[in-house]
Amino acid sequence: MMRFHYRPGIRWLPALALVLMVTPAAHQGLTARQRAEPIDPSWMSFDSGARTVRFKLTAGLTGLNGALNFNGFRDGGLTLVVPVGWTVAVEFYNHDGMLAHSAQVAPNVNPVPLRAVDQAAIARAYSDRVEEGLPPESRDKLRFTAQPAGDYLVICGVPGHAAAGMWIRLRVSGEAEEPVLMATPKGESH
Repeated sequence: MMRFHYRPGIRWLPALALVLMVTPAAHQGLTARQRAEPIDPSWMSFDSGARTVRFKLTAGLTGLNGALNFNGFRDGGLTLVVPVGWTVAVEFYNHDGMLAHSAQVAPNVNPVPLRAVDQAAIARAYSDRVEEGLPPESRDKLRFTAQPAGDYLVICGVPGHAAAGMWIRLRVSGEAEEPVLMATPKGESH
């Protein structure tokens, strides 16, 4: 049995030791999705009757990857699944206080594009100033129809940003009955 000696100013040591002993064992029993980054339910809403999904896409939400992230995810770690034919209404916000960012639906290619592609993979699926990027604290709206079915990337079109990890996934599905926002299972290739 471990014993802890009290020292003024070091009250956190027993709690830290307990966390370090318990966390690995508890962590092993969790699925990859349960261990994944949290998904904020306010990021997505939908209306089945109108066949419309609303998605809040935030560039530089956190400091992860030097703020080169969407909603705190990088390298395809977040996937938005939308039934084919639905309308996708994206509220894009550049939260990054220093860099310009944009959003564009690009083909699912490997390696990830170095900059904005000449034509979005889905008609009208891009923000204004896609290669230049929108300045910090700027907003834009994208509205497009999710078709054709397939897997796509949502990239920042500013040169170098997507290649540095600023991209997530979009799956337009013929099987999905309603939209889903989820952490991408580890090991899923693009």
